Formats: sequence, C-alpha cells, structure tokens
Amino acid sequence: MTIDTKLPKVGTTIFTVMSQLALEHKAVNLGQGFPDYEPPQALRDAVTRAMAEGCNQYAPGIGLASLREQIALKTERLYGHRVDPATEVTVTSGATEALFAAIAALVRAGEEVIVFDPAYDSYEPAIELQGARAVHIPLTLPDFSIDWQRVRDAVTPKTRMILVNSPHNPSGATLSADDLDELAAVVRDTGIVVLSDEVYEHIVYDGAEHQSVLRHPELAERSVVVSSFGKTYHCTGWKVGYAVAAKPLSAEFRKVHQYLTFCTFHPAQVAFAEFLASDPRHYLELPAFYQAKRDRFRELLRPSRLKLLDVPGGYFQLVDYSAIRDEDDLAFSRWLVEQGGVASIPLSPFCERPAGARLLRLCFAKNDATLEAGAERLCKL
Repeated sequence: MTIDTKLPKVGTTIFTVMSQLALEHKAVNLGQGFPDYEPPQALRDAVTRAMAEGCNQYAPGIGLASLREQIALKTERLYGHRVDPATEVTVTSGATEALFAAIAALVRAGEEVIVFDPAYDSYEPAIELQGARAVHIPLTLPDFSIDWQRVRDAVTPKTRMILVNSPHNPSGATLSADDLDELAAVVRDTGIVVLSDEVYEHIVYDGAEHQSVLRHPELAERSVVVSSFGKTYHCTGWKVGYAVAAKPLSAEFRKVHQYLTFCTFHPAQVAFAEFLASDPRHYLELPAFYQAKRDRFRELLRPSRLKLLDVPGGYFQLVDYSAIRDEDDLAFSRWLVEQGGVASIPLSPFCERPAGARLLRLCFAKNDATLEAGAERLCKL
C-alpha cells in the first residue's frame, strides 16, 4: 500500500539520530538536552508517596486543582499576572503536547504561523498537520535577535499566530521588555495570537529577569504561554508541562487537549503541587545553579579551538567550529561523534534555509564528570 505522507519533510529527529550515534560510538553525549543528574530527592519521595497512597488512576483532564492553584500563585508571584486556576491553567503531558494543542486549537487550514529560525523542530510539523504554513524569519546573528521590521513585513491577512521562544533553543537568546512592546505593536488590532514557548523561563543569567509575555498585559490577553516542569526540576522523562492562557483561549486549548492526552501522569502532579508549595526556592535558585555550570563549561572549553558564543539563558552552549574543519554542520557533527567522541546537535535541522554558519549546540545540563570528559575530547580537536 502506498502512503501519501502528511509530513513529507519529516524523518527521524536529529536528537534521536545523535543520541543513537553517541551510544554506538561510546561518545560523551552533549547533544540531547536532558540532565544526567536526578530531580530533588523530596520531589522523588513525593511521587513515590503519591503512588503508594493510590494516586494511580486518571487525574482530572485539565490537571489537579491543587497543582493549578500553585501554578497560578507562582505566575502572579513571578510576573505580576493573576490567572484563574479553574479556567486559565491547563496541565499537559509535557511542553511539546502543549505546543501542539495550542497550534491545533487556534490555527486553521490555509493560515500562516510566523516562526523564527533556528526554530525548535516540533513547531513546523504541528503547523503543517493543520494544513497551515510556517513562515520562517531568520534571527539576526550573532546575538540571535529579532528584526521586527521583517516581522511586520511578513504579516499578511493569513497570519494567525506568531510563535516566540525565550530563552531561545538553541541559542539561549532572550527577549527584552522592548521586544515585548514591539510584538504587542505588531499584533495590536489584529486577530493574531501569540504562542510563547518559555520552557527555560527559570534559566536566565547575569542577574537578568525573564521577560515572559505574561508580564505584558496586552500580550497576556492574546497569548498561550507554555512552561515545563521537566526543564525546571531535572525530570524531562516525566513529561509534565502546563499552559497559561486567558479564558477564551484556554477553552479552545482544552478542547484539543482532552482528545490528545486527556490527562497527565497523576502521581507527578501530586508531587509538583506539594513541592511548589513547600520549596519555591528551587526555581528561584535555578539561575545560579545553571550559571555555575555555564561558566565552568566555558572555562573548560577555553583552551579549545572552538569559538564560544554568549549564553544569556537556557542550558546550551553554541560553538563555532570553523577553525577546526570547513564543512557543513551535519557532516561535522557526524565526524565529531565518530572521530572526536562527542555528540552534539547541528543547527541546520532547526532552519528552513541553513545560512551556512559553522555552529553546533552543546548541552551543559550535565554533571561535572560529563562536562570534563566532553571538554577534554573537544580540546584535542
């Protein structure tokens, strides 16, 4: 039987490919963005306790009330934006599910979604599955900033959504308060909604504040904001995230969510509700925790021939490898894992039209031994 694929440009994700190569070649895996250390012990204990106490059946589809209440309190505390936990917070099975549900709920066939390259690889397939089109705008190098005039020029009557990501994966670039004002000006008096991927919201460095769209009252009313417990609590495998949106947007979002995953891992929801209430210090201390890792990794790489780009947020270090080999990033990343013993992520799979930059993404959400082993191999190149 011949299958007419709905996603002709999609194959196996680069993350799966590089992790498999890392296993085959016994390479240090600095590619896929997951920590190789454990979540807080108190959080793990809370999950175990929840299972032992019988929280093993379906949770409410929109999430446990106690968890949604804690998310609402945290949102107001951090961003000054009060949300109704009953109607404006939805717990999801990871941030990727929340992103898909938002796009499926709000974007129709024939419409357009503006995305910024490099763009996380789940965005465009979710857009294409709705019969819509992703309109790619390259970020401006070397700081991966947004050219707002290009955004204004890209808006058409078909534009339904603008998808922003801050801190940005893979570059770590962050939006400023001025960027939020520019975004608000673009969407004002239109039917355009904003989808804001903020999964690294607590990983912002050098004393800066995360500029969530929820800080901006005008944007907050027309945005779906996606967050990730996995990134914040070092438990990416639990796949728990959430979406915050005004009541009309949340109502549409929930229509899709209930038929996509319906509900999310019950014991983890119990644990997160408990941990958010008992220990808010964890996410408040996360910038310092990861800044120490960032600075340590950069120091370890200083003797190498790699050029290190600035890292304002997130837990990825971009490196320019052009002093080592003059070849495209897909070829170099394969050579690096096979010959250099380090797995990385090339940037071209994140772009509609790769610009030819010689850049790789390295993850420093790793323990010291992993970072030291990876840096030692990279310094030999």
